[in-house]
Amino acid sequence: VQLQAYGGGLVQAGESLRLSCAISGGISNIAVWAWYRQVPGKQRDLVAQITTGEREVYADSVKGRFTISRDSLKNTLYLQMSSLKPKDTAVYYCKVLVPKYPFLYWGQGTQVTVSS
Repeated sequence: VQLQAYGGGLVQAGESLRLSCAISGGISNIAVWAWYRQVPGKQRDLVAQITTGEREVYADSVKGRFTISRDSLKNTLYLQMSSLKPKDTAVYYCKVLVPKYPFLYWGQGTQVTVSS
């Protein structure tokens, strides 16, 4: 099982980026798809998540600027980020929750850097 996150980069404040997370290896019955982010020395925080019932949850700091979506047929998760701010700078990770052991999978991170 592999979660491959990509799409990060260096952008200026106000610009947009779209992150993708390609999931391979035969994961089935994903219940929750999520993006987290982490800056050095701090915990990994939830950015956004979406359930199979299409219920979306966003961190207050990104509401109205970020949109999470998924393509179940392609087994790919997306995070559209708009109006980026320097405080959005972090390593972004994707995660999925499944009903059977090991119950969750993490992808490797992709760096997003927003310059002022």
